[in-house]
Amino acid sequence: MTEKNVLAAEFEGQRGRLRAVAYRMLGSAHEAEDAVQEAWLRLARSDAATIDNLGGWLTTVVARICLDALRARKVRREEPIGPGTPEPASEPTDQEAMLADSIGVALLVVLDTLKPAERVAFVLHDMFDLPFEDIAPIVGRSAEAARQLASRARRRVRGAQPDAEAGAADLARRREIVEAFLAASRNGDMEGLLRVLDPDVVFRPDMVAARMGSVGEVRGAEPVAALFKGRAQAAKAALIDGAVGVAVAFGGQLRIAMRLTFAGDRIAGFEAVADPAVLATLNVKES
Repeated sequence: MTEKNVLAAEFEGQRGRLRAVAYRMLGSAHEAEDAVQEAWLRLARSDAATIDNLGGWLTTVVARICLDALRARKVRREEPIGPGTPEPASEPTDQEAMLADSIGVALLVVLDTLKPAERVAFVLHDMFDLPFEDIAPIVGRSAEAARQLASRARRRVRGAQPDAEAGAADLARRREIVEAFLAASRNGDMEGLLRVLDPDVVFRPDMVAARMGSVGEVRGAEPVAALFKGRAQAAKAALIDGAVGVAVAFGGQLRIAMRLTFAGDRIAGFEAVADPAVLATLNVKES
């Protein structure tokens, strides 16, 4: 077996873990696979004999690729909202579904609200046990600064835990936040919407909801506020599997359920579900 074949075999042994790291950072199986493939190309161009720890080297490379991708997202213009928005090309792949199940859609929504360096530090340390000394050069900070990034991310993630784990006071407060959001939406009150939306809020529809609204994923308070402005006429606060969310019904039939995540007193994420098969599995009660 040639040296290149040996290297390829060693890389394949690392692929599953690298894909898991990239998916938790990017939230997209397709982008995660691209990041892993780019890592292979960089490895193939490197002098493998100088790499003492192949797994650590590859993790660092994938993390840096993902960090660059996350930063590029922050400066990329938002996709257009309206009839001209292209529909998703296909249903989620088996790989996408498997990866999503392994981490949870709700957690992905929360991770999307983190700043790029926070997300990388949190994923590498809290999910893959990488020491801060190794994370520091990836995010371009000191080890102590990397520790603080992960700590801020951890507080945000914990603050967005499902309502079933929150106390009665928290549950009541979140109902108030949702009611304020719906009132502002119905009244076309942009300032009111911005008051209850986290600056990094993410709206993520499933395939059916995306087609119904002719809109894909939307990020940021102003774009999300614009999306909901004047559009909540049929929406009501509801308990979805015990958590405060939003239900949209027409003719007495549930059409859309929006599961929410929170960051303090603001909404940090919307997961819009319109697939009838999924809706049938949800326990939705008017709040």
